[in-house]
Amino acid sequence: MTPHDLQIKNDESQILKTLDDRYESMVETLLSWSKINSGSRNRDGLDQMRAALIKKFEDLPGDITTPPLTVGEYVSPKGEKQHLHFAPAMLLTVRPKAPIQLVLTGHYDTVFPAESHFQAPEYLDDETVNGPGVADMKGGILVMAEALSSFENSAHKNRVGYSVLLSPDEEIGSPGSSALLHKLGKQSHVGLTFEPALADGSMAGARKGSGNFALIIKGKAAHAGREHHLGRNAISAMSEFTVALDKLNGQRAGVTFNMAKIDGGGALNVVPDLAIGRFNVRMQETEDMDWIRSELDAIIREINDKDGISAELTGDFTRPPKPMAPANAMVFDWVKRAGNLLGQNIRWNPSGGVCEGNNLWASGCPNVDTLGVRGGDIHSDREFIKLPSLIERSKLTTLILMKIASGEFDAQKAKALAHSEIHSC
Repeated sequence: MTPHDLQIKNDESQILKTLDDRYESMVETLLSWSKINSGSRNRDGLDQMRAALIKKFEDLPGDITTPPLTVGEYVSPKGEKQHLHFAPAMLLTVRPKAPIQLVLTGHYDTVFPAESHFQAPEYLDDETVNGPGVADMKGGILVMAEALSSFENSAHKNRVGYSVLLSPDEEIGSPGSSALLHKLGKQSHVGLTFEPALADGSMAGARKGSGNFALIIKGKAAHAGREHHLGRNAISAMSEFTVALDKLNGQRAGVTFNMAKIDGGGALNVVPDLAIGRFNVRMQETEDMDWIRSELDAIIREINDKDGISAELTGDFTRPPKPMAPANAMVFDWVKRAGNLLGQNIRWNPSGGVCEGNNLWASGCPNVDTLGVRGGDIHSDREFIKLPSLIERSKLTTLILMKIASGEFDAQKAKALAHSEIHSC
């Protein structure tokens, strides 16, 4: 079938029209969800949000479970490695034996902690709401739920099975849910993720990869006046590491290093014996990760060569790069073609940001990861959503699902392309 042959059939049109009647209900639900603080570390809020999501998704066929996530590791400000336990995910499994399998992902955590001043939504105008999570990504989860509900009325629904994973740890790099993302991506033909698009509807194409690390440097405490010469200053050593890290910027195309936080020190009359530096790295190509690791190892060896100083690197690469490989380009083309039928001009650009789409691609699952609402200023108290996009994006996703089910969008071909691409690397 050529792009010009693609049409919205009469039965598909009827299903899409029913979404128009859902607007007021969707807005009401979004406002109520935004009032629930579900910061990544706020367990009570996450539990409350997950309960609301279960209630929203329980009308869909299939089974809902709340799988526990992998235990993570965290370096405390005292330099101690501690276990990090996460809230459970929500997993909906529908028709797992259907010939076409999809995975739809989203996250119900936000970047706003329980003590944040940003706790409730408010209207900026008739079509714009400012509020925590309205775009990133409670609005996207709502789009996903409404699209799936509409899809269940389609003629070819039984050809498609799907898993819906809503995770509580995406905003901190998906340390607990990454294994589950990999498992679901590996068994699925195509992935759909509902991160927000930009306010004009532009979507993310190729994405950089990311890694989060903590360097623990230990020295020797001493009185800063009487026995300064006996001390070994861990913060001084961390400063040298930070300067060396920053000098790596610009040495390899698309690779960046960002020292984000340093813990350590205490009383001004004590030589500090501990410093913890927390930093992020971004890379454009999978091969960049070997170079990054090699450069970090070289700098850390120099730190360890200092008398009385020891340095230990913790952390890892959390999300590999996601290129605009042929399989991903195919899925993006479906989105563009579906958008054209709906009068939506779909565009995309490369992004330095990362999301669950990176994890899905690493598992061999081609995907598009910005099917969520139009919005902007995410990760700030200016976060906003353009409310009409709730219906726009619900229709877009519903149409994509129906075209996958009818075979007009060939999910099995996309998966085969992804398999070929990854195994040729």
